[in-house]
Amino acid sequence: MAETTDLEQIWFVVSPQNPHKKSKSLAHQFDRYDMVEAAVADNHKLKVADVEFDLPKPSYTIDTLTYLGEKYSDHQFSLIIGSDNLQSFPRWKNYKVMLSEYHLYVYPRIGNGTSPLDDHDHVHKVDAPLIQISATYIRSLISSNKSIKYLVPESVAGIIQMRHLYQ
Repeated sequence: MAETTDLEQIWFVVSPQNPHKKSKSLAHQFDRYDMVEAAVADNHKLKVADVEFDLPKPSYTIDTLTYLGEKYSDHQFSLIIGSDNLQSFPRWKNYKVMLSEYHLYVYPRIGNGTSPLDDHDHVHKVDAPLIQISATYIRSLISSNKSIKYLVPESVAGIIQMRHLYQ
């Protein structure tokens, strides 16, 4: 996204509680923040943000975007999602507001059909290589005591190993 779109910088917003996931299945928010920070540390186009840590939980995207817009009024924010999320996007809180006020950059995912939002003016499908690696797959390798080398940066693998995450 940082290289193939007109976005100047990509912010990875670590969420303390995704409303669609059970909190027990997530690593602690600070562990996840540290992993993202380690993964993006060497790229000035990528930034990790903890803005949701102080917002009410669960975290809803519209609330985060509103907060970011108020706190960083000199920035124009967009949202990056996978094509699988575009299909379910109409079920997100205040999705019509997000569609009218923000641009969505959509990363392709294998096996996803079309969405009624595909032709929306604010939806930008990105031509990017399809990489079939998911966090679920990586966590399953870790819990099976298998190598994640080449799937995550060494710095992230080190944090996972040192803190005994996903085991």
